[in-house]
Amino acid sequence: MQALTTAAEQAVQQLSQRYGVSIDGVKTLLAAVNAGGGTMAQFYVPELGGGGQWMRGGMTMVGDMFNSGLQAMVSNLCSELSSLLASMQVYPPAPAGMAGGGWSSNQWWPAELGSPSSSGGQNDARYAYFPGARRLALDRQGQISIYDTLDHQIGGVQQQQGGYPGSLSFSSQYGTFTVDSLPLVSPAPQVPQPIVNSAPSNFNSPPSNFAPMPSQASGGSDTSSIIQAIEQLGRLVQSGVLTDEEFRAKKAELLARL
Repeated sequence: MQALTTAAEQAVQQLSQRYGVSIDGVKTLLAAVNAGGGTMAQFYVPELGGGGQWMRGGMTMVGDMFNSGLQAMVSNLCSELSSLLASMQVYPPAPAGMAGGGWSSNQWWPAELGSPSSSGGQNDARYAYFPGARRLALDRQGQISIYDTLDHQIGGVQQQQGGYPGSLSFSSQYGTFTVDSLPLVSPAPQVPQPIVNSAPSNFNSPPSNFAPMPSQASGGSDTSSIIQAIEQLGRLVQSGVLTDEEFRAKKAELLARL
């Protein structure tokens, strides 16, 4: 994970103790909220029910969708992390030698990708993950490749057994996948421009097992978004993920927001 400032580390530890969530879990949420511009997050934290979504002032969804206590806790924690990002320097600035689109011995990826949330290396390969830009940089024996991570929320890496040198596989909310299954965008990576007060690019394709979160406007809930959420729940019933009873309970909860 990306390093934090001393003050941010202390704040994360305090939130971890107060909410009963591991420090790594809080840091994962922090990175997701940061990638969402402080207003939303899409994350995967096993101890918080797996995959989830949060929107400031909107609905919070967790993998255990009928656990209202967990839902409220995640909502409050994300809100505090959003305030933390707005009130202090959470991530240390990149060294001056890494600015301006150049390369350095420590920063081997293109500088326009920014600072990775995690980086490392195994055997003949090293990687750097940029969730905000939806990019994965991979250096295999001196050859740099940039991949589009789509809507994967990468949480782990491992060396493939019996593969060619520098072959890595990654884990996300969808399970384990090989890096070569991702679209290759190098040698000319198209880095998305920063988006202010809007959804980051990785929110354009939410995981297939999550219903879209209804947004809340000044006049109340967005009716069309709630209808879409109910339709998505119906598909989960058809696929056997939800029971009829669970569907009816969630449907009633959503309709009550109209």
